[in-house]
Amino acid sequence: MNRRGFLKAAGATVAVSAVAEAAPAAAPGAASDVCFMSGRELARLIRTRRLSAREVMAAHLQRIARVNPRINAIVAKLDDDACLALADEADRRLGRGENVGPLHGLPFAFKDLEAAVGFPCTRGSPIYKDDRPTEDTVLVERLRKAGVVPIGKTNVPEFGMGSHTYNKVYGTTVNPYDLTKSAGGSSGGAGAALATGMLPLADGSDLGGSLRNPANFNNVVALRPTVGLVPVAPTPMPFVGFSVKGPMARSVADTAFLLSVMAGADPRDPGGYPSDSSVFAGRLDRDLKGVRVAWCPDLGGLPLDRRVRSVLQARRQTFEDLGCIVEDACPDLSGADKVFLDLRLWMSWSALGPVLEQHREQMKPEAVWQIESGSRVSSADIARAMAQHGEILERMRRFQDKYEFMACAVNQVPPFDATLDWPHEIEGVKMESYVAWMKSAYWITTTFRPAASVPAGFTTDALPVGIQIVGRYRDDVGVLQMAHAFEQATGFGRKQPTIAQA
Repeated sequence: MNRRGFLKAAGATVAVSAVAEAAPAAAPGAASDVCFMSGRELARLIRTRRLSAREVMAAHLQRIARVNPRINAIVAKLDDDACLALADEADRRLGRGENVGPLHGLPFAFKDLEAAVGFPCTRGSPIYKDDRPTEDTVLVERLRKAGVVPIGKTNVPEFGMGSHTYNKVYGTTVNPYDLTKSAGGSSGGAGAALATGMLPLADGSDLGGSLRNPANFNNVVALRPTVGLVPVAPTPMPFVGFSVKGPMARSVADTAFLLSVMAGADPRDPGGYPSDSSVFAGRLDRDLKGVRVAWCPDLGGLPLDRRVRSVLQARRQTFEDLGCIVEDACPDLSGADKVFLDLRLWMSWSALGPVLEQHREQMKPEAVWQIESGSRVSSADIARAMAQHGEILERMRRFQDKYEFMACAVNQVPPFDATLDWPHEIEGVKMESYVAWMKSAYWITTTFRPAASVPAGFTTDALPVGIQIVGRYRDDVGVLQMAHAFEQATGFGRKQPTIAQA
């Protein structure tokens, strides 16, 4: 299927006004400095009143007005006057001496799969284009309490299905490093907004790679947390556990900083577990000498684009230079494909079967295929999938008795043509479905382990490539520490896209 019509629609429904006249004028260089400052530092400067929330908002609005019409990452945006008024209120709260949260005054756009009062929640579908939630999700509630200033939503694929962000409501989000390429998904709007300095921090969610894939495509950082660390409520299936919510940012430190707000049990999510979220706000330095890393870029034989393989192979030495013991090793993930697909299809049918029955003509073909396929998954199939899943978890536990971390590809391909629906072939191997090119991400999903996507370099045609660092069960701190060390040693995340440069 050719999707050039979606590209033409990109940004057509997104009204981005110029920064209000009342906003402080900022020179391009000054605005750029603010927009690429770390979220943690920005929050500190606002809290200590060295920068006002209004100044921070004005700088980001200026960048959004210039960049967003070209990449279409932020959607359902409030007009600039409304954004500035919210920033002014944040400043007044500080002026009154009120206690404020750790993210106080930071501009923020929620992923368009999150229900947030005051904004539409389209899920990237025309079926829900007029949906106006009356209650926040737990994640949105936490972010508001932490002090973010909500300005809009970030674009997603229809129903969050697939790692390529396009839909009939808002159009296509394109890659800031190459405007002809995909920004990934389903948190594609979030990834592209971070890469261009339109947002300091962003939330995302991940079933088969929806945090990791767009981070990889946009040269930013994301963490798929251990299942249960971040509440996913409301959800109809709290104990299935394959879908998580988590943080994205331009650095590992900021990713951890945002996780410190997101993490922690909530009684509305019975699938969560108690944790001390404050540990994520601390320093990430660690001596990695003697730490064992399993090196398995293709997870034991998945087709891997030669450009991705070349970039990753050059990064093996980085782990060795950090003092790690790096060995060729791969866990036994046999059955992961069947387990993930059967449960994914079944969950889609359970959640969206009635929607398909009433609105089939409004859904993209991949959504129809996924939901209909789920109707054919039997109770026996689910029982087998759950039993096989238990075996995968046990094999992974034994494997990680020896290896604290493993390093592999995030995506099997670099960013691809944005007019495509999905990659149909990798190195001559045909993909059997629209998610088959994402196996390097969704096989890791089945392990329930925390996994980070960290910038690892660029192809010869200047497209970003990330590396996936997987840790032990509930060792999210360890993954962040390893990711931080890798990031500091390589520095690829500091390379901004040309479109973002003032």
